[in-house]
Amino acid sequence: MLELTSTQRKFLKARAHALKPVVMIGAGGLTETVLREIGRGLDAHELIKVRVQNDDRDAREAWLREICATLEATPVQHIGKLLLIYRPADEARIRLP
Repeated sequence: MLELTSTQRKFLKARAHALKPVVMIGAGGLTETVLREIGRGLDAHELIKVRVQNDDRDAREAWLREICATLEATPVQHIGKLLLIYRPADEARIRLP
């Protein structure tokens, strides 16, 4: 997993401000299908928001860790029910400071 500096994290948060969630984790939880869709979103955009329809903060944290471990991504932010995830492409489109 890529370790982000505070400057890089701040940069990605600013880039993500206008983004809409591309995947939603619903009542079924984090399934293989949801993981596949998150992977597709990361392939296409590198930086995505995921909305979680669950009130349990610990479950959301566990899902964020599982997503990042499974998809070799990096958590940027977990705020409320939104997860911000980053995974650079082979030829990164987002240039980190």
